[in-house]
Amino acid sequence: MKILLISSSPHKGKSSTFLLAQEVLKGLPQEDCRIDIVHLADCAMEFCRHCEACHKNILNCPINDDVASILEKMLEADGIIFASPNYISQVTGSMKTLFDRSAHCIHCKRFLGKYVAGVVSSGSGRNKEVLDYISFYAHTCGAQYPGGISSIRLLEPAARNEAVKLGEILAVDIKEKNQYPNQLEIIERSRQQFKEVIAMRKNDWEEEYRFWVDKGWL
Repeated sequence: MKILLISSSPHKGKSSTFLLAQEVLKGLPQEDCRIDIVHLADCAMEFCRHCEACHKNILNCPINDDVASILEKMLEADGIIFASPNYISQVTGSMKTLFDRSAHCIHCKRFLGKYVAGVVSSGSGRNKEVLDYISFYAHTCGAQYPGGISSIRLLEPAARNEAVKLGEILAVDIKEKNQYPNQLEIIERSRQQFKEVIAMRKNDWEEEYRFWVDKGWL
């Protein structure tokens, strides 16, 4: 079982966001779980230029930074934990940049079969919108979302216990390939919406079109 934790707090390992995410990791089985951690604050990342190169040639982005290696880790993982502070009811700019640079994963639903969990912290406690956005991103890429955890006071026992439980749920879902029918319907609707787009742009997005054909989706 491969788990990737991506944390976007500028304070990295000292942040409340990351400390809360670590509680989620405690719920994972230690004996057969490989955990990889990425702090986006350590990564060189540029904004998406909307050049469509990654659609013409899958994941072939002309920007030479760390995003390509992060996306590769995301594709290799069975489960991904996105951890972000709440910045004005949204993920941080670095997390949003990563999401924007993963457009191919959205077009081709590259996270099908994967599970995504969300971790959010803030001073206000109004974190539902941010967790909802992480859930939306997961579904748009094809992943199911077992849940998320947020906290305003990290050290509260209830938050710690809930975070550990989320890790346990994530692990069980991956191991048993659990399905969430309502989420699968959302994912399928999104795939059908992109079907028309991919077919229309087949001459422009050659490799993504071929991906869809090889999957039997077109």
